[in-house]
Amino acid sequence: MISTRGSIVDVHNLPDKYPTHRHEAEFWEWLGRTVATFGYLEHVLARAIFALSATREYTEEGVQEALKKWLPKLERSLADTLDPLIRAYEQEVKSYQSQPPEDFDDLIRDLKKAAEIRNVLCHGFWNAPNAQGATVPLFMRAKDKQLFDTEVDVKFLQQMQRAAAELAMDVVNTITKKGLQFPGSSGPGKTIA
Repeated sequence: MISTRGSIVDVHNLPDKYPTHRHEAEFWEWLGRTVATFGYLEHVLARAIFALSATREYTEEGVQEALKKWLPKLERSLADTLDPLIRAYEQEVKSYQSQPPEDFDDLIRDLKKAAEIRNVLCHGFWNAPNAQGATVPLFMRAKDKQLFDTEVDVKFLQQMQRAAAELAMDVVNTITKKGLQFPGSSGPGKTIA
């Protein structure tokens, strides 16, 4: 019989801020700001879904069926993550009584690309940084088993944070261009009651 001796980690001697101790505080600040901005984008998409579904024109026969589906749709939009929210938003815009904006397919493409980055930032494992403060997070996409291979540093995070904020405003614009006030704002347009 082989004798093995067990061990335990001495948690009292772990480095301060372990396991995030190897990156500078600015890196973690910008990662947090970027992830929070993606959360804001999700919130904006949910409000856009509400705006479109609340102002859609229905036939007299279709109103009751739409009302039965409306509450579950809104509940899903509050619980869904970015990917399903993008799909629901795309469906709402394309099935709305007015045409989607001319560049709508480009917006959806950009939202889907951003969702892939968001998944990396939220779920990746952060390796030690190189001398320049960059790291390639360990993350594999489920759909095609591809590893993420882009170095992430503070500049990258700042660019992604700004891009996510701009995408959120593009989503807002799809509602306000229809003459509707974006839900939760005091902007111009017809109030959704």
